[in-house]
Amino acid sequence: MIALGLAFGWAGLIAGAAVLNRPLRVPVHVMTRPSVRPKVDVPGAVDALGRFLLVRLGIEPEPRRARQAGAAVLGGVVGLPGGVVAIVPAAVAGWALPSVAHRRDQARRAQVIAAELPEAVDLLQLAVGAGLSVHQALAAVTRRLGGPLGDELTRALAEAGRGQRLADALDAVPARAGEVVRPLVAALTACERYGAPLAAGLERLAADVRADNRRRAEAAARRVPVKLLFPLVVCILPAFGLLTVAPLVAGALRSLRL
Repeated sequence: MIALGLAFGWAGLIAGAAVLNRPLRVPVHVMTRPSVRPKVDVPGAVDALGRFLLVRLGIEPEPRRARQAGAAVLGGVVGLPGGVVAIVPAAVAGWALPSVAHRRDQARRAQVIAAELPEAVDLLQLAVGAGLSVHQALAAVTRRLGGPLGDELTRALAEAGRGQRLADALDAVPARAGEVVRPLVAALTACERYGAPLAAGLERLAADVRADNRRRAEAAARRVPVKLLFPLVVCILPAFGLLTVAPLVAGALRSLRL
């Protein structure tokens, strides 16, 4: 019965991990890009609890801080049956989990932006080659591009439509989208401010970003054997032991009783 309970518990743990890390359903044209879970900022009970606690303490209830506070309180409640020894680690883990999730989402978003960059550069190169200005080329490309990079460029266009200079709006994009887009932004702002030629710069940039993506893909492929080591040891070897070693041990114990 103990072995059966351990087997069901282990199966449930593996199934839960598989559900939490399942890949997203993405369109065919972006299946080769790194998947990223959409970030849903729903207040929820945890955020509401954290905001209530911070307001009572006189602290500014920022969304991220409120989520951390609510998760810490929830972790402390979960660890309550174990006493003080369990409450403190559970609360600390609850406080740290939102930050870990935020950094993971940011890393995945940066990967998606890096994967979308070659397509954006190619589309801009076609638009500029067709005789469009920087503003017109960005407007045409963002309607086709989509994704996090398209959202950032659309935001820059919206800020330019509200009266801000397009070059100044583009200067703020690397702070939100990451340093990987800075060469593209530098080429666009140089053309917008100083009239620098853009087509040749975009051609060189397209070759550079594709080479960077190729290097990242090769590095990710080299890391695959290391990543497979953990599921091999933790998931496959225990099952192999239960199927081969456990019956032999059970048979030996039964023969000893006889």
